[in-house]
Amino acid sequence: MSLKIKPLEDRVVVEALAADEKTASGIILPDTAQEKPQQGTVVVVGPGKSDKDGKVGMTVKPGDVVLYGKYSGTEITHEGKELLIMRESDILAIL
Repeated sequence: MSLKIKPLEDRVVVEALAADEKTASGIILPDTAQEKPQQGTVVVVGPGKSDKDGKVGMTVKPGDVVLYGKYSGTEITHEGKELLIMRESDILAIL
C-alpha cells in the first residue's frame, strides 16, 4: 500500500485489524459493544528520532503486525482508510 503520509521522527502509521464481531461462544456483538482493536499492521514509518549521538533508527518496519495500547495514537481517515498515527514507544510488541 502506498500512502502519501510521511510520519515525522519516531512516529508510525498503523492500520488497525478489524474488531471481533463475535464472542468465542458465537454471540454477534453490535458495533457499540465491540472493543477497539489493539493489533494492527505497520504501513509507514518515520526516519527515527535524533539524539546527541546522531539518528536513532526505527525497530519496526512496514508490514510488521504489532500490538499497541488500547488508547494509543491518533485516529485519522486517509484515502478512505481508518489509520492510527502513534509514536514507536506506544507499540508494545511485534507479533
